[in-house]
Amino acid sequence: MDEKYDVIVLGTGLKECILSGLLSVSGKKVLHMDRNKYYGGASASLSPLEELYKHFGLEEQPPEQMGRGRDWNVDLIPKFLMANGQLVKLLIHSGVTRYLEFKSVEGSYVYKKGGKIHKVPSTEAEALSSSLMGLLEKRRFRNFVSWVGSYDEKKESTHKGVDPKKPMKAAFEKHGLEQNTIDFVGHALALYRDDAYINEPCGPTISRIQLYSESIQRYGKSPYLYPLYGLGELPQGFARLSAIYGGTYMLDKPVDEIVYEGGKVVGVKSKDEVVRTDCVIGDPSYFADKVKKTGQVVRCICIMNHPIPNTKDALSCQIILPQNQVGRSSDIYISCVSFAHNVSTKGYYLAMVSTNVETSNPEEELRPGLDLLGPIQKKFVSVDDIFEPTDNGLDSRVFVSKSYDATTHFETTCDDVLDIFRELLVKPLTSPRSRHKWRQLSNSPLLH
Repeated sequence: MDEKYDVIVLGTGLKECILSGLLSVSGKKVLHMDRNKYYGGASASLSPLEELYKHFGLEEQPPEQMGRGRDWNVDLIPKFLMANGQLVKLLIHSGVTRYLEFKSVEGSYVYKKGGKIHKVPSTEAEALSSSLMGLLEKRRFRNFVSWVGSYDEKKESTHKGVDPKKPMKAAFEKHGLEQNTIDFVGHALALYRDDAYINEPCGPTISRIQLYSESIQRYGKSPYLYPLYGLGELPQGFARLSAIYGGTYMLDKPVDEIVYEGGKVVGVKSKDEVVRTDCVIGDPSYFADKVKKTGQVVRCICIMNHPIPNTKDALSCQIILPQNQVGRSSDIYISCVSFAHNVSTKGYYLAMVSTNVETSNPEEELRPGLDLLGPIQKKFVSVDDIFEPTDNGLDSRVFVSKSYDATTHFETTCDDVLDIFRELLVKPLTSPRSRHKWRQLSNSPLLH
């Protein structure tokens, strides 16, 4: 094949489709290839329901009471969008919102040692009414929330003695917060995956809590959104965007070899053809020689005919079990959606429980989360390796995304996408068809 592309993107996971769309809009000539016949890659949305059974190697058929298979759209790695977060901004910035319809998630909860879940308080009023804390702690937390809400790194008068460079530990100590409160602030509001942030500068943590608060103010019930018909709509939306701007898509296309000359990528071989390019982007499954395994994630998709108990019959919700509350080194995450999001037959719910693997019995590690769900009609358990690239790709011009983590939100996913895009900006791609569009996208505040 004599034709040359500015960029070849391998895999149609959400990260790769976002990059394909953004690069096409910026004037790049993009070829997008996937060995699979469907969009989404590891994060695909499976429909009909029979496809889910087949994906997990089950020969049995779904029971009749689960209704028509085509009424189901089951995400293999469900994640929620922060209403004011990075992915929503990317959707608006790129215009992909025209292809999608969203519905707010009804509740955001946090687990406290002892087996109970509580609504995550994010405002002063919720702090005073929360059952998560005692009376005196409610007041201390209310003061903390008020302080965070007015905090501005550029205005020293709002710091109240806590400089942005001071560790977050200093902010907690200033307000006298108890350890249980610190756990849910760090993991359910700031959405950190471990406690390293406590000894790091407090500025980023305060910004994360402010993002949570800003997102919840947009819809009231929770800070999260979820697309109707499942996450499969997201990569397809960015694929449509790419196609409108000249991007070429090839599904069911084998990738046999990444071709290099002098250590730099020059093309991708598929059967007897070599497609020429100056840059390749893709998910870890295409680059065994450029990734390292950093751990594993265990996930359990659960089909239920009832809402999760103690969530006020919420049709959708997120629950975070902070690591310290369950005696682990990693949080456990639960996401739940239902027929209200057009992902299941009426009356049915889809819950996902996930966490990082820490023992030789991964499924048992999900037990604290599974115990919160009530009766489960059917479970589908998977254990997936987590990979990260071994270098930043600047020398080889091969940029590899990270595997999807255990979190139930898209903030870490967007961090990875924007990190790759920033690396591309270090040495901009050659032969831009539209320098104006490239400069316009490069200067977007999303990328800085």
